[in-house]
Amino acid sequence: MSNPSNSLTRVDALVIGAGAAGLFYAARAGEAGLRVLVVDHAAKPAEKVRISGGGRCNFTNIHTRPEAFLSQNPHFARSALARFTPEDFTARLARHGIGWHEKTLGQLFCDGRSAAIIDMLVGELHASGGEMRLETRVGAIARSADGFLVETSGGKIEAGRLIVASGGLSIPKMGATGLAYDIARQFGHEVVTPRPALVPFVFEGREKEDFASISGVACPVRAGFDGASFDEAMLFTHRGLSGPAILQISSYWREGGEVRLDLLAGQNAAEALIAFKAESPRKSLLSALETLLPNRLVALLAARGDLPAFERMADMSHASIHALCKALSDWGVLPAGTEGWRTAEVTLGGIDTAALSSRTMESRLVPGLYFIGECVDVTGWLGGYNFQWAWASAHAAALG
Repeated sequence: MSNPSNSLTRVDALVIGAGAAGLFYAARAGEAGLRVLVVDHAAKPAEKVRISGGGRCNFTNIHTRPEAFLSQNPHFARSALARFTPEDFTARLARHGIGWHEKTLGQLFCDGRSAAIIDMLVGELHASGGEMRLETRVGAIARSADGFLVETSGGKIEAGRLIVASGGLSIPKMGATGLAYDIARQFGHEVVTPRPALVPFVFEGREKEDFASISGVACPVRAGFDGASFDEAMLFTHRGLSGPAILQISSYWREGGEVRLDLLAGQNAAEALIAFKAESPRKSLLSALETLLPNRLVALLAARGDLPAFERMADMSHASIHALCKALSDWGVLPAGTEGWRTAEVTLGGIDTAALSSRTMESRLVPGLYFIGECVDVTGWLGGYNFQWAWASAHAAALG
């Protein structure tokens, strides 16, 4: 597969995108006997893999299941996820001698740096006979007698199969583009409007000022919206709210909607406050609440008027304690929006699955055209789910 700029390269499969899904597909297809070429406009492969998990790559989640993915067709991901599981990926890591460990909520991370995963992906690509061309931009794409003719900055490429794995719009500073959506539309596919997902909320007015005043404070919460809820940590920031619970619920949130927060995070707070009253009746409500919530958050709640004006716990009836706990477990906030694509970890929406085969990821409209990974309308929860979709969708396309 030589590459003079004016030459025509012929391959069995051309992969657009050298990220997690594209590289994993290329190696699997190469092992199945296809001649594979991967192209990407970036200077380095798999940059999202590199930064994931604080540089240790949260590469999957042992609790992976279809219910952890959002899509207009909630059943679409079932087939691919069933045929390539987290255990299948960890078995591959074991063959390469890559150690890993489990953190909270089933998240799996590399023992070492994420570069080990990238080295594995690229090494398997080359071992299977595949080639990768970086800093290569894709131009016009047309059907040809043998499949597809693709013009690139490195010459024309003819391929029997075209696999689009160029991702979504999240984190544009890393080179994210809407190329996958452009290709999909060119060939008659619908695109579910992309939205930033797994992204912090921003606020305006008093709430922005209030939250900024305790920036850096974190606490466990239950964040809910429209029937979905997540029990994880929340972080106050200079612009609003972040942390795992907020990132999770952001995928479900819609503009104009109020997010409900259980600041007590499932604690039996009423029982604890009643016991505090019995032991220390002369102490203040603020002192009592500081045993359950961060001190600065308690002070903010008091300043906002979210707490009753009792000076001593002795003055509070059991009914008033229960009423307070009910209010703190259903604290409503109205985001002005999100931080957008700049900090969104993934893209919600994407190429409509109605015209894709759930078994092979192949277009039902154009034989030989495949879409895998983040560009498809399948978005996972925080914590390794989106990488598992990348592996599973790539595996389905390569071996389906």
